[in-house]
Amino acid sequence: MKPPLVSGSSAKVEAIRKIAGPGKRVCFVSGNFNVVHPGHLRLLRFANEVADFLVVGVNPDDTSGVTVPAAERLENMRSIKTVDHSVLLTEPVADFIAELKPAVVVKGKEFEGGENPEAAAVASYGGKLLFSSGEMRFASIAQLHRDYLNPNFSSIRKPTGYALRHKFEFADLTQNLAKLASIRVLVIGDLIVDDYITCDPIGMSQEDPTIVVTPIETETFVGGAGVVAAHARGLGANVTFISVTGDDEAATIANDWLVTRQIATHTFRDDTRPTTRKQRFRASGKTLLRVNHLRQHPITRALAENMLRLIKSQLEHTDLLLFSDFNYGCLPQSFVDAIVEHAKSLGVMMGADSQASSQMADISRFKDMTLVTPTEREARLAVRDSQAGLAVLAEQLSTAARAENVLITLGSEGMLIYAKQNGRYVTDRLPAFNTAPKDVAGAGDSMFTCASLAMCAGVDVWQAAYLGSIAAACQVGRVGNAPLTLDILRTEISANDSSIEEFEFQM
Repeated sequence: MKPPLVSGSSAKVEAIRKIAGPGKRVCFVSGNFNVVHPGHLRLLRFANEVADFLVVGVNPDDTSGVTVPAAERLENMRSIKTVDHSVLLTEPVADFIAELKPAVVVKGKEFEGGENPEAAAVASYGGKLLFSSGEMRFASIAQLHRDYLNPNFSSIRKPTGYALRHKFEFADLTQNLAKLASIRVLVIGDLIVDDYITCDPIGMSQEDPTIVVTPIETETFVGGAGVVAAHARGLGANVTFISVTGDDEAATIANDWLVTRQIATHTFRDDTRPTTRKQRFRASGKTLLRVNHLRQHPITRALAENMLRLIKSQLEHTDLLLFSDFNYGCLPQSFVDAIVEHAKSLGVMMGADSQASSQMADISRFKDMTLVTPTEREARLAVRDSQAGLAVLAEQLSTAARAENVLITLGSEGMLIYAKQNGRYVTDRLPAFNTAPKDVAGAGDSMFTCASLAMCAGVDVWQAAYLGSIAAACQVGRVGNAPLTLDILRTEISANDSSIEEFEFQM
């Protein structure tokens, strides 16, 4: 049980010293903390580790940038285990530090090199001022339990506090899903065929340290930009898909699969490359090895010109253009620029997702998008910044890409939303909704597709991000990249009894 809050500067300092106990090194962090997102949690974890007792000072309500009442922000701080004590600052932060005399004061890395009013106060008693944004983690925490395709809704938990902050209810989400049916979508990007090869593990080879498996069965899915098109179609949109393939069996499989889903499919053959194909060898619910069959060189200028003529004709009848880029050569920069310029002239809404798992990527090369949805790693690659806090990172990417809205996906830490509210940019966060994912491979595609469609239908970015999170939670609840449907999302949205507060994810 954490101690009650105390008001008054001297009383607050006295209470902190009493609670911390003699001989304890105190660390101090301060800020607005409107909505505690993963960037804050990383900073607080770091601060907790550099001393024995972490005190967080919450700025008063009249501070610039504060949008959430102090009582709520203090309660949020008290819900975080790494924070030992929280106080409401009623005096300048430098004055409070001078009286408390913490051994360490921690600020975000983005403040290093700037003017810091705390510096003089810390130096006056021999303390340390450290700058850090906490530890960055890119590793996936996917737990692959068993191989089956039916989504498991029992592990999905929907946060309610976010919905209250942005003034919507679950009934609003269901109503907004119905708006997706009239949207005309054009998807352009890299087509991928995914083979999930289920194996029986035999053991370790006696000749060399090699794992031995026997393939049992293979499930084949269409992935990449193809599954983005399929998600959009499954959610009710009218979809046209344009991509590049080789002259091979994988191209036939993908084309037939897309056509049977009533997607207007136009694939251009490139004899210099195979259709991108990825094989995942799985045993006991885990992926042991992935083999990629692909070429990554850009398509020729002649091929790009042929595709561009078709794209321009399709844009005349398009509401939403989605770039699904896996950086395998389908979307060279001059080609992208020409498409974007024409789409802008027609007033077509645009969104982009540029993936960088085993290859380099730059999401900022897609300029003037209404929505971009990079992972944290992809965002950092784009702005060449490995240390900035998440909110600063989102701002940098928005500026570099001229993107109206940025959703940075954070794996098990959920999502950071950077968007305009009441005329200025603010950040909010959502946790990962699925607490026991089975296969995270298709999470980003489903979130990107659903959120983009929702925004094109007139839904604000806050609800769109929530719908996208539900889509991702449903997608990772099964193995394999099968397309979403409206029925799947409606089923999960209607399951209101599974909702919990998002701060439970911060414990």
